[in-house]
Amino acid sequence: MTDQEFETVLVTGPAAHVLLVTLNRPEVANAFNTQMARDVTALFEDLALDSGDTRCLVMTGAGTRAFCAGGDLKQRKGMSDEAWGKQHLVFERMVRAVIDCPVPSIAAVNGAAYAGGCELACALDFIYASDTARFAQTETRIGIIPGAGGTQTLSRAIGERRAKELIMAAKPFSAAEALDWGLVNQVLPQSDLMDAAIEAAVAIAANAPIAVRQAKQAIHRGLQMSLSDALTFEIEAYNRTVPTEDRREGVLAFNENRKPAFKGR
Repeated sequence: MTDQEFETVLVTGPAAHVLLVTLNRPEVANAFNTQMARDVTALFEDLALDSGDTRCLVMTGAGTRAFCAGGDLKQRKGMSDEAWGKQHLVFERMVRAVIDCPVPSIAAVNGAAYAGGCELACALDFIYASDTARFAQTETRIGIIPGAGGTQTLSRAIGERRAKELIMAAKPFSAAEALDWGLVNQVLPQSDLMDAAIEAAVAIAANAPIAVRQAKQAIHRGLQMSLSDALTFEIEAYNRTVPTEDRREGVLAFNENRKPAFKGR
């Protein structure tokens, strides 16, 4: 588990091997400024280098109003093209750090996930949402397009034609619609959201960490390949689990009718 402290992000440990990351700028609906992007980048890059005992991560937003409202347009007011471009490089690095991080991740979308907030949720492995959550890619309303993965991750989740409609029209959609279209895994009452997300994280953390991470990579990378290449990649990932202590422990625990004690080795 990371021991860093961040200016705009709260990091806590609600359960063994589980990290809860809270975007913490509620006064601006948890909108991203440069510092928040740097904080999220540092957190995920740190986990990629050394996850410690963290086996799963849950991300949410402070308060009940928003998960994340996207880029902080007040900070961006009057920015030169050069300054805008330099800031966006930080956002680009952030989304790559999130997507590439080997630690499994769950978005607990507790309110509005607009623009970059929707992109951030899509960059995580899967999404639980409150029944009051709303989603949108609103960038075309201010003269840009999604630039933190949204044109790619949203399309992969809900299909090309629906993604085109939502992005080009900047059309908001509900948690129920997101569930129906396959973007969200589960919709829950606001009061149950965090318990459900942490319960899912605990279930993931209880399984063999190396196997879980290899499964994550096999699914994510494989979907970007031909079926033949993806099957080859899957076997490579599978073979990384065979010589592990966890594989031997899992089989032994099954035969001894007990819970396995996985160590990530």
